[in-house]
Amino acid sequence: MLPPFLRYNDKVAIVSPSGCIDSKFIDGAVARLKEWDLQPIVSEFACEQDGRFAGTVEQRIADLQAAIDNPEIKAILCSRGGYGLMQVIDQIDLTAFEVNPKWIIGFSDITVLHAATTAIDVASLHSIMAKHLTELPTDAEPVQLLHNTLYGGDLPQYTIPAHELNREGEVKSILVGGNLSVLFGLRGTHFDIDTYQKILFLEDVGEEPYKIDRMMQNLKISGVLENLAGLIVGQFTEYEEDPQMGKTVYEIIADAVSEYEYPVCFNFPAGHTERNLPLILGAEVMFSVDKNEVELKY
Repeated sequence: MLPPFLRYNDKVAIVSPSGCIDSKFIDGAVARLKEWDLQPIVSEFACEQDGRFAGTVEQRIADLQAAIDNPEIKAILCSRGGYGLMQVIDQIDLTAFEVNPKWIIGFSDITVLHAATTAIDVASLHSIMAKHLTELPTDAEPVQLLHNTLYGGDLPQYTIPAHELNREGEVKSILVGGNLSVLFGLRGTHFDIDTYQKILFLEDVGEEPYKIDRMMQNLKISGVLENLAGLIVGQFTEYEEDPQMGKTVYEIIADAVSEYEYPVCFNFPAGHTERNLPLILGAEVMFSVDKNEVELKY
């Protein structure tokens, strides 16, 4: 289910449920939302700091729960990722969210929230957050696409060049996923996402190749990879190639799914990069891979 699209003057809460953030990026996100004719509501503890976290556990729970429960809030923009949602997600009550769903916006550690909303069949937005909303120009592709998606004028439709490791095919199914390390951390919990016959999107940052291999082997041994409908591999950034592995990260992932037949694409422009294009997780997409290009349409 898609949450209602935004309308002029809707209220958008800015919360910091994970890592602490420089207040200038909160200010930048406020300015951007105002440009979009929305009412930004900065949560009480959004600029707090408790070590690496944006406030204490209690403060982060209070802000996120208040944004979820307030029927006047139509979307929740998470200020940044980092780490921290695993500490609080089991204490968040989504009862009001199920009655009045709203857009959750973010990526990286926000994958925890994407998983939680996917579990109750509500779509969410894997998208840029406060830093990029502050630093990117108004006409930047990720900025424009996020604006258009939130207002419901144009849902994303992507065509990207083929990659040498792609596997051809076409499938229509539900898109799920997010940050590989975060999803791995949810394995065995009641927030572990249902991937059966779904299209799985993965991205990550700062993970060594052997750790990527470990996580992919877990997904293979447990049957997750075997039962996918398709795989979209986004950006894997800020790591050093490991000559001892003898493979690139993309080759490691390709080998993990080599015995299956569903479509696979690599180098999709989403993840920890400036060109982080929005994806609606929990929504149905048409995913097509041929020798020349990849298409993803909602």
